[in-house]
Amino acid sequence: MPVSRLRDIPGIGVDEVGDAADAAADPEFLRLENLDTDVRPPAVALAATRAAVDADDANSYLPFQGRGSLLEAAAAHVERIAGRAYDPATECVSVAGGLNGVLNTLLATVEPGEEVVLCDPIYAGLVNRVRLAGGVPRFVPCEASTGGWTVDPQRLADAVGPRTAAVLMMGPAMPTGLVLDETHWTALAGALERHDAWLIYDAAMERIRFDGRGPDHPARVPGLADRTITVGSASKELRMIGWRVGWVTGPASILHDVRLVGLTNVVCQVGIAQEAVAAALTAPDADADVAAATATWRERCDMILDQLSDLPVVRPHGGWSLLIDTRPLGLSPADLSRRLFERAKVAATPMDGWGPSGAHHLRLVFANEPVERLGDLRERFRLAL
Repeated sequence: MPVSRLRDIPGIGVDEVGDAADAAADPEFLRLENLDTDVRPPAVALAATRAAVDADDANSYLPFQGRGSLLEAAAAHVERIAGRAYDPATECVSVAGGLNGVLNTLLATVEPGEEVVLCDPIYAGLVNRVRLAGGVPRFVPCEASTGGWTVDPQRLADAVGPRTAAVLMMGPAMPTGLVLDETHWTALAGALERHDAWLIYDAAMERIRFDGRGPDHPARVPGLADRTITVGSASKELRMIGWRVGWVTGPASILHDVRLVGLTNVVCQVGIAQEAVAAALTAPDADADVAAATATWRERCDMILDQLSDLPVVRPHGGWSLLIDTRPLGLSPADLSRRLFERAKVAATPMDGWGPSGAHHLRLVFANEPVERLGDLRERFRLAL
């Protein structure tokens, strides 16, 4: 019997499908199961990483809270998007990837038994971290249509109550590609004020939008700047998955506690990676680099939507993945995943544990397969079905 904090935490499924595809060692497999990408990181980041390998000060625990260059770059990056200045010394801390930042923030803000509001469906890794921190997930259902995913702003606000410690939002969200905007943040502002709750904003994909617009950061909404904790990451927008570097920004009072959790948890971040992330964030062409990568991912997304136009696929508004509702097909997501794997050489992950409605959906990731390899996806699904 596991310890109590693990009893309601399932796996995420991605590792099982990915391990099976790795074991098959068949280049004909389409790898649509895992949030990897073949779009290369910024050249400036690769050069900085190679230089850091030979730098003695990169082979160090110090400074525990992140190198000054990284904190300055991250604080300036969030300031530019959020419209609020952040002091790198007191309002920004480096973390070992975005999800480490989410967990550290939850541990600093959530008392055991308090609620954390999330959208449904949502990434199982976020749900599991809420539970690991002792929180109770409270899900707000999203609605799927031919135009994509939506969530009612007032329904989000109504989910905030006296037991709410935080609202944990991501936009574009994994795995749906749901985009949140000013209407959602405005609706939440009053509820968060009334119940003295935090807004934890997972910004890992905020610039990967398919509508051509920039991010809608909640700190720009009156009343939310001092309640918003932003968790950022180099893994998605900058394609620096293996570097394991992220950052948390927010008011100094709560960042003191987030910093203490980090010191107690991971201690410090990857030394040879931090200068590379700082270089990528501050490069003159940083926005153009993310825009070019986003255009590539959107092209792949459009190809999958075209190939599977006769199936119940929900269009994402951004991010790296999309969902298929398997109920009209008369199959569970696990059954469809199995058929695709065994009959069509497609690796795709069922969404069990990714919020209550995850049990109805199969996820396809379009970040790691070029358009040229997606042209027979319709035929592969026909074989599976």
